[in-house]
Amino acid sequence: MPSKEGRTYSSFYKNGPQIRQTSNTGIDSTTRILEDGAGNSTSISLSDDVLSVQPVNDDSSATLVCKTKSGSNILSVDTSSSKVLLGASQVPPTLFKEMGLYDFSPTAGYHNPLIANNMMFSDPSENVDIIEDQSMFGNGADPAETLDLSADGTPRLAVACYWYMDNDITLDSVRYALTTDGGDALTFHLESYTLDTSTNLGDLSAGTTNATAVAVAGTSTSYKTGTLTLNSADIDSGKVVIGFVESDSTTDLTCTLNIKYHIR
Repeated sequence: MPSKEGRTYSSFYKNGPQIRQTSNTGIDSTTRILEDGAGNSTSISLSDDVLSVQPVNDDSSATLVCKTKSGSNILSVDTSSSKVLLGASQVPPTLFKEMGLYDFSPTAGYHNPLIANNMMFSDPSENVDIIEDQSMFGNGADPAETLDLSADGTPRLAVACYWYMDNDITLDSVRYALTTDGGDALTFHLESYTLDTSTNLGDLSAGTTNATAVAVAGTSTSYKTGTLTLNSADIDSGKVVIGFVESDSTTDLTCTLNIKYHIR
């Protein structure tokens, strides 16, 4: 700042920072706005224990920043879009979820839910392995938007395939990987539903298509990967998310969805 030497107080007092305090007691346990000498508010509030940053006029993509020596953002708080961005790439804190099926025998045209939670593979000879249930989500253009679990579903598949949202999230990308025992075309959906937790426990309603990939060709001699198209990136807490694969054939398939997302 410019030197105060040889200057009158009236020529620089407006530049001096001060807390908004009517008494002359200084900083205490009350968080108060930091202002200039003319009483104009800054985005900073202070107490003896708290530092608060809040825009005065408009939200900004860089309300709070921490930079490297060269001036690159390494941490920034974007209040215009309610994001905290990290690292050299300036992305939100990122999480991943995987779901899939291994050596699965589908019925052509039906939407098969992918295993989303850790499960022990059971003995097929006992007829309790993870199998396709044609009544659950049907064979329409998209998976069914509702599910009456007691009438049309298998509860053990719900436990294996329902991914419950404890937070609001935003999808960043959804990547598939696949191989098949024949020249099959696979279609993927990522859907979110409202879960009934009070009356008809496990029933689903208000199905929304969040991401899709249509007719991806698979073979027995290749590993293929790509990304789904995001249709609706935001998913609210309390929703159930289910990944689906549909095959145009009955030959076995193996596939995964890798879901990249952040909490919002």
